[in-house]
Amino acid sequence: MEAAVADTEMAALEFDDARAWLERARRKPMEPLAAEVWVTDPFFTHVLLVKHRVRGWVPPGGKVEPGETPRAAAVRELAEETGLHSDLLPVPAAVAVRSYRADWAPTLGLSYAAVIGRDVPLGGESGQPPAWIELGQVWESAFPDDRDRIRAYVNRLAAGEAVGAR
Repeated sequence: MEAAVADTEMAALEFDDARAWLERARRKPMEPLAAEVWVTDPFFTHVLLVKHRVRGWVPPGGKVEPGETPRAAAVRELAEETGLHSDLLPVPAAVAVRSYRADWAPTLGLSYAAVIGRDVPLGGESGQPPAWIELGQVWESAFPDDRDRIRAYVNRLAAGEAVGAR
């Protein structure tokens, strides 16, 4: 939990009043935490997404397992869903609150970032293919706000802005 709080405080972007939500949520049993990775190529023209059977095109990610930090969960989910192994950028990209499943209460989701060349072969889970999507393309997703959020973050990276400076 301490790692989630620390990464939430460092996150470059905040959505859904996530910091205040986390402070309230810490006073009672927490719902599952989620972690994902916003992957872009070194030219900042594409993002790596996976085709989830229910949610559509989403960043690789999933539930943080008991005893696991959100950052470790993001690295694990990236490897499981895309076959890629990468270091994450030091500052989390964003923090948000949402329901990832209809039967889950809203929960905290930490988004991390990685820059990976598009020439690296993709693997992953069967039935959930990963693909590089042009940053300007519209992709179908259960979380349509993510398109603009990810684009804004990648554009900040491309501009060389100190992502995470608050």
